[in-house]
Amino acid sequence: MKFLVLFFGICLSIYIVMSPPDHDVVTTSERSILVNNNPYFIKGICYHPVAKGKTERDFELIDQDLALMKEAGINTIRVYAPIDDPDILDKIDESGLKLIISFGYNQNGHYDILSGTFIDYIKKYKSHNAILFWELGNEYNYHPEWFNNDIQNWYNALNNATELIHKTDPNHPVATAHGDMPDAQALASNPNIDVWGLNVYRWDQPQTIFTEWKNVSDKPIYLSEAGADSYMKISKAGFDQGENQKAQAAANANILDAVLSHRGIVSGVAVFSFTDGWWKAGNPNQQDVGGWAPNSSGVPYDGAPNEEFWGIVDIDRNKKETFRVIKDRFKPLTKNNIKNSLDE
Repeated sequence: MKFLVLFFGICLSIYIVMSPPDHDVVTTSERSILVNNNPYFIKGICYHPVAKGKTERDFELIDQDLALMKEAGINTIRVYAPIDDPDILDKIDESGLKLIISFGYNQNGHYDILSGTFIDYIKKYKSHNAILFWELGNEYNYHPEWFNNDIQNWYNALNNATELIHKTDPNHPVATAHGDMPDAQALASNPNIDVWGLNVYRWDQPQTIFTEWKNVSDKPIYLSEAGADSYMKISKAGFDQGENQKAQAAANANILDAVLSHRGIVSGVAVFSFTDGWWKAGNPNQQDVGGWAPNSSGVPYDGAPNEEFWGIVDIDRNKKETFRVIKDRFKPLTKNNIKNSLDE
């Protein structure tokens, strides 16, 4: 009897160890992101929905937003703060989309890196099928003043958080969103980052960064932010001043074409952003011209990031001209031609 109990106990242990997880497993191999060992190309969108007259994110229109994302061929949503709502995560998963969950450094102790509570979120949701990978920080390299004027303090925190996630969740990579190309200090300080996200605003030609990356690393990268707003502060490059959806569409077309033609090096892009955000530059009850972003001179086509005009849809979810541009490029991209591009 004791032998049988021992035998069945061993069998159960083997079954538990060998049973596949009940969610997709995301890994990296050389320059590729893999989901269940299949190449995954991020056809992404940055998503921070804030309704008219409000300043905080909400998901009241999640069903409509997911339908629009699917229509555009988007497969990945990048959010700037964790979504602590299983119902929203379930809807994203049921729509066939994946999530990049970002954690901030100091969010007053709410799932942030400084307090260490970010790991509580990961423990809670690491088995949710919507998760693609975890991302730490958003272009903090532009803000050493947040770290006692020593950016190494951030890199140390980033490396420590990366190691903790790896110990906690072996089934999802760890990324960071870096402002443009990381320098030698950033790379040397963070050897365990699995995927480097790069927020790239080099006019409408991000392709120069792919060559730079290829020369320093064989890890996967994706453009964690890229794109253009739909307001021209001045007339330039053949586009008139004022609300100008044609300028945004033209810029995003060139950016996406550059990304898609370098699929052997870059693993995707998260276009900034899904919807216009009226909360960012003035009165949240109206759409204001203005706003600011670091290194903004690279924003096409006027070098002025008008923060409330970045959506591929407006705040009422009307499609802008750039919606079609994104759909035309994302929709035809399938698993088969992703794989073929990596094999070339």
